Amino acid sequence: MPPRRLRRTGEGPQQPCRHCPGHHNTFIFSGLTGFETGRYSRAVGQSGTTLTPRDLLLVTLIVRIAAVSLLAVMVVRYHRFRDLLIHERRGWPMKFFFAFSFGLVLTAGVASRLLLKYNGLDITLEGAFLAGLVTGPWGGALVGAMLGTPALFAREWAALPFAVGCGFAAGGIREACPKEAIWRFSPFVLGDLHRYVWRLFRRFEIDWQIVLLAAPIALQFLQLVLAHHWPTRIYALTPETPFQTVMVYLGTILCISAPIKIWNDARIEHRVREQEKLLMKARIDALTNQINPHFLFNTLASISSLVRTKPESARLLILKLSSMLRRRLRHDEPFVSLREELESVDEYLDIETVRFGRQLRIEKALSPDTLDGVVPSMILQPLVENSIKHGISPKVGGGRIILRSRRENGRTIIEVEDNGQGMTSERLDQIFSGAGDNGSGIGLRNVGERLRVIYGELAGLHLTSEPGRGTVARIDIPDLGSGGGASS
Repeated sequence: MPPRRLRRTGEGPQQPCRHCPGHHNTFIFSGLTGFETGRYSRAVGQSGTTLTPRDLLLVTLIVRIAAVSLLAVMVVRYHRFRDLLIHERRGWPMKFFFAFSFGLVLTAGVASRLLLKYNGLDITLEGAFLAGLVTGPWGGALVGAMLGTPALFAREWAALPFAVGCGFAAGGIREACPKEAIWRFSPFVLGDLHRYVWRLFRRFEIDWQIVLLAAPIALQFLQLVLAHHWPTRIYALTPETPFQTVMVYLGTILCISAPIKIWNDARIEHRVREQEKLLMKARIDALTNQINPHFLFNTLASISSLVRTKPESARLLILKLSSMLRRRLRHDEPFVSLREELESVDEYLDIETVRFGRQLRIEKALSPDTLDGVVPSMILQPLVENSIKHGISPKVGGGRIILRSRRENGRTIIEVEDNGQGMTSERLDQIFSGAGDNGSGIGLRNVGERLRVIYGELAGLHLTSEPGRGTVARIDIPDLGSGGGASS
């Protein structure tokens, strides 16, 4: 058997194994990433395992859309970019920061094409157009200049003016059209294209969605024409069939509309959260305003009972009441420390002490580690007021109120206990259901509702009472900022 002849260098490329998975997978990876690896292209081309130009073009377009969508998601997660996208009133420093940072990332994609032959990240047209839509003409021109500058080193002389023109064109559209029309631009516009066209011919009314759709198409057409006449002066994808041309235009639209859709979803989510915060604040304010007249009415009733019998005590009550109201007007905060809340309660107790004298005794058992905890303002005074009005006042010989606070499992426990008349279980049910006579129990229901609005199921008001022995009102308040807690 004659010896096998060895191949000499230069006799032609080696023929890889037709079924060798190494060459096949490497070339598939080369096509997916957009690298032009000539060695594997020749080798696998001779073996018959190739990606067609149509497949390679589609894969490149998919990579572009995925890359720009990922960049849009990353941008919206950064608070400075998110503020710029959400608020329409933007200063030049914020616009410049966004344009420079956004353009810097996109410039890296242009550099990867020039240095690594990686075509999937060069989104010059789409990047400059996006920047112009968000920041205006000068921001779009800045990003376009950043994207076109690296191409000058590769002697692509038309790239810089073309990229700057894309940024200016998008910025001009932003200045001319309503801002909400830009944020409504999304990939789903293509599905409603027939409606916009019908409206155009029926009412002779140009919809801004048509303008936003036609502008990138016109710019992509200009780029293809320039690349066809001067292929070495500007880079562009080169479709060879009508189907590939349609895919190029569609890819350009999706590269622009997908980030707009992502950013608009973030704007809507932010607005929903802001509306929820405003709604919660409005409900808290309404409940707080409901407490203040109730407290004022009860205090004036106490003063009126002393005007004839004890005019000097009535005068002292009026002075303390005015001082208390003046202090609350100066410090109108939704949340205060427990120490400040107790000071407000002490002012109210001073008023009631003048009225009841020695018949009202106040005791405190407060844990020092609870005094700096944050609680809703005006949360304890209705409980103390309820104990005095419905527990101590009807009782012969007066009574005692005990204020307690402690920490349990990351929660602040506050108790207001009295040794007044107490209530039956039926009476407690009437109070929380709002079936009490003459509007009694409004303070307790108000406190429970405020806790539910602020903390949800994490906090609550619990009442235990026994006729003839008194009532204990207990509040469980979680720490603000803890898991699932409320945000101020």
